[in-house]
Amino acid sequence: MMQMSRRRTLQAAFAAVLGATGAAACTKSDSSSALASTPPRTRLPKEGDWRMPEESHPHELTYMAWPTRDIWKSDTADVRDDIAGIARAIAAFEPVTLLANEQDVKAARRACGTGVDILPVPVDDLWMRDTGPNFVLGASDVAGIDLNFNGWGGKQKHDRDGRVAQEILHSERIARIQAPITGEGGGIEIDGQGTLLATESCWVNDNRNPGKSRGDIEDAMKSLYGVTKVIWVDGVKGHDITDYHIDALARFSEPGLVVMSTPPEDAPEDVWTKAYDQAHSVLKKARDARGKSLEIVELPEPADLRGHSEDFLASYVNYYVCNGGVVMPRFGDARADKDALSIVQDLYPGREVVQVSVDTLGEGGGGIHCSTQQLPKAP
Repeated sequence: MMQMSRRRTLQAAFAAVLGATGAAACTKSDSSSALASTPPRTRLPKEGDWRMPEESHPHELTYMAWPTRDIWKSDTADVRDDIAGIARAIAAFEPVTLLANEQDVKAARRACGTGVDILPVPVDDLWMRDTGPNFVLGASDVAGIDLNFNGWGGKQKHDRDGRVAQEILHSERIARIQAPITGEGGGIEIDGQGTLLATESCWVNDNRNPGKSRGDIEDAMKSLYGVTKVIWVDGVKGHDITDYHIDALARFSEPGLVVMSTPPEDAPEDVWTKAYDQAHSVLKKARDARGKSLEIVELPEPADLRGHSEDFLASYVNYYVCNGGVVMPRFGDARADKDALSIVQDLYPGREVVQVSVDTLGEGGGGIHCSTQQLPKAP
């Protein structure tokens, strides 16, 4: 389960810096206009005409970002190996564009190979799911939602990452939708048929959306993502840097089918097992935007985590669906890895499922899905 250690040691180091920038960023979402100026030669779909497609919708490419020494310190080489491995695995299925600071471009290119495009863009960290734009489709256009990333509620320095969504959209000449709320892409899960899953802990939180009720945030989500039903689970506040993102807990493999990261049977009762139990209970009773009950598939977490800290993110559901494939983690528990592979293969028939070791990434509290962001093909 995800613990406070996700870049935990950085919080004290950046506390002084965040005193001003964190508070300012938390109010960024109070803008009266949901739409910001757009780059040249772009068209913004009419509000209400766009929707976020499911992750299995065909992609133009995948965005990723290169880890920096400022963040990862002595673990930089190892986490770069993880990111390069993920990038190469995805590049076997679709194009990958990896953002890197100018001084890191050569290193990134050497590690990732010629199958990955390196784009010089200033970044602080690798968590592209949270810093990049959430892409939505109109009748014939694509637009990008900028969720006003503020370092997970001011917990980490985000000066560069706070501009990543805008940099990508400007580079691609894609219209930018500035959200009236603050959050991260890992905080939502979409079925492509009008239903969105979210943890209340990371959205209805004064560190991101001060003064906004759950109803206010839900209304904004419906408008931004083109959904008609939002299913909320409690989540956990204050025990990890994300305040518990949904993409480490529950994912749609198809409309009506939710796969959940399930704790081992002998897992001690703690905030994480309680959050799982509460979410399972909610999803078992919920109906989606089509009025249909949800089927739940359990994806057991590994039981043998020797060599990993207790804070290691051991969630198989933090996988990434790409064109013709699924890239998922391998954690070193041979039986659990094999069982998880089999389950995901059953969930995604016709796609090749590839497992990648992400030990350092997991120690940092994230996973494969956290480090990727898809650009869907326009209609």
